[in-house]
Amino acid sequence: MKKTRTYSPYALEAARILGTEVARARRERRWTHKDLAARAGITPTTLRKVESGAPTVGLGTAFEVAALVGVRLFDVDAKGLSEVATRSRDRLALLPQRVRKPEGSVKDDF
Repeated sequence: MKKTRTYSPYALEAARILGTEVARARRERRWTHKDLAARAGITPTTLRKVESGAPTVGLGTAFEVAALVGVRLFDVDAKGLSEVATRSRDRLALLPQRVRKPEGSVKDDF
């Protein structure tokens, strides 16, 4: 029996937007589904899923296709993406590596 997965409306809309942008950029370059799929190393069917915003497509696959057609991720260019990654890693380093559930209840009735 196939397990069904639910996605938030936000995630679904983000996938649709990315797919629409990929389709637009591909058409601007006058590339066929077959052309872009070959460049990305995927099947034309998978590319159609990316362009339709299917949330089941692998994240790496969707990002690779977007990069091939020049769709900017996180609204920054390649140099800006590196800066975003560095800031994100720096912020993550300030947080504990492990998260545990607190023991007992918090008494905050001062």
